[in-house]
Parts: sequence; structure tokens; C-alpha cells
Amino acid sequence: MNVFAADAATRTARLRTLRRAVALSAAALAVVGLSACGGDKTATPPTAASSAAPAAVTSAAPVSSDAATLAGTRYYLGTSGKEASIHAVQGDTDKVTARIPFGSGSCTENTITVSPDGKRIAWVQNGDDTGTLMTAAIDGSQRRTLEKGVSCLGSRALVWQGDDWLMVQQRNRSVLMDLVAGGPHHGDPGEETDRYWSADGKWLAAVDDYGKPFVTGGKGGRKYSYTPPKAEAGKHDGWQARGVSMDGRYVAVGWKGTDPSRQDGSFAVVDTTTSKVVDLPGAGEVRSILFTADGKVIVRRATGITVLDSTFKPLGTVEEPTDVRGLTLLAYAA
Repeated sequence: MNVFAADAATRTARLRTLRRAVALSAAALAVVGLSACGGDKTATPPTAASSAAPAAVTSAAPVSSDAATLAGTRYYLGTSGKEASIHAVQGDTDKVTARIPFGSGSCTENTITVSPDGKRIAWVQNGDDTGTLMTAAIDGSQRRTLEKGVSCLGSRALVWQGDDWLMVQQRNRSVLMDLVAGGPHHGDPGEETDRYWSADGKWLAAVDDYGKPFVTGGKGGRKYSYTPPKAEAGKHDGWQARGVSMDGRYVAVGWKGTDPSRQDGSFAVVDTTTSKVVDLPGAGEVRSILFTADGKVIVRRATGITVLDSTFKPLGTVEEPTDVRGLTLLAYAA
């Protein structure tokens, strides 16, 4: 697979093209289209129009509450005073697959994560600011030590690019770890920040060196804008993409914390072709949003899970087992 979203030279050229497109649009001199992934259609870079999170949605209820609507496995993170636990949930069955001791410091609790295919666990252990990058199979076996001096700070310290690659921070630079080879990939990760990839690793949402959010993948990309709700913005340190749809059109956005601790939640979906917030069917406060590899959208609310198709049409609802309702939803594998 293409290890980075594009090689360094291509990404640099693409970002310059994106910047020129926005500038030309703003000056009303031209409209530049950037091709969407895997097709001949072009998308016009959006202007910096304000977008706001929608009010509570009162759309029609999904069509069913059958657990078969979400027949794959959901992976949750639970924590106690001494260890983290990975819960694998299928239907009403909740199984703890692995327990990871916290060890010394807060790194493990702030970083433990599950790959999009549900086969790997990764975390940083033994430290408060930096520690040792570890991986294991989903059942906790096959533990490996990969790299020392890896940062465990921030709202999302470890970020998956597909199932076999993991972006980490080490000595104030981004390092892409090859989890199959068991070491760092020696390439230029580029200057993007706040990276997040689609479940298959083909589309990247990030922020460029001018502080502008964009998505890129395949042969195309585009900038977009988003203005979070003012009533909440003052309580946080900005927002970032926390999910990317499989076609790169939509991103889920979540808050950055005012302290360097993990933030797994997301609360809105933005259409990057229009910079408009998507109206999500269902009622209740949104806690997190996952774009799955099989094209579904999982919207987790306090009242349960709403399952949508790739066009945000309701497919059904799923009631979570009591034991995991207060846990963090990390991944879903079909």
C-alpha cells in the first residue's frame, strides 16, 4: 500500500495547489476543481463559510433495533485503578480479550488503542510524557517492544493508518511505525499535523502548515472549513478530525482538550465538499462517530447506537450491554 497519503514531493505540490485554489476562489478569479478519489468528477474547493453544529435532531427513528444491523465486533476500552481492559462486543455478548497493566506513569491509560480491523492493540507504557511503544494481538498475546522515547501526550497520541501502520510522535517529529516489520518507516511524513486516516488508510484528514484543514487521498484532495458551536468552543483547545469516511468526503470532528489527555469523542460530521454540517438522524447528544471499513456510520449516543449507511440513511439501532455503556468505543470490525 502507499505508506504515506502521498510522497513528500507530491504532498507538497498538492498543498500548494490547494492553497492556490482557495486564493483564486476568494479573489473570484477562477474556480479550481480537484478530482475526487477513484473517479473523473471534480470537487470545487469550498469558501471559508461558517458552519455550526446542528441543534438536537428530531429525525424519524431508525427502522429496527435488531443487533444484526451491526453484526461485527465493537471494541471498547475500560479502565480500573491498575489496568486497562479491551472488551469485544458482538450482539449482547461482552468478552474481555486483554488486560494491560498501567505500569508506572499515565502513558498507558492515555494511549491504548485498537487497530481498525480489531486484530492489534498498541500503547505507550512506563512514563508520563514519553515511554515505550508496545503492540500485542487483540487477546494480549504476542507482545512486542517497538520503540522508546515515544510521546504519550495529547488528545490522540497514536493514530492508525490502516491496520499495519501507526503514526507516533518522537522527539517533536512524526514517525510512521511499520507494525509488520516492527520498526519505523524511514521516509518523510510531511509537515501535516492533526492527522487522521480512513479505516483503510487511503484518505487522510489533516491540518497543513498554514493551519488549514484538508483531506487528501488517491489523486485528489480539498480544503474545507468548520466553525464549532461558540457555546462550547471556549471550554476546549480547538477541534480536530476524528474520523474520515471511506470516500474521503466526510470527516467526524471532536474537541481537543485543554490538557494533554486523550479525547476519543466526536460530535459532528462535516461534508468537506461544502463545509456544511451533516444532519445526523436520531435523538440525543452525540458521544462519538465511527466511519467503518464496510461503509457504515456508527453514531453513539447516551441512548444507544444509531447505525447509518454511507449516505446517512438509518439502518437501525443497537442497544449496548450495560457493562460497556460507560466505556470508550475504540473500533468496529465487520
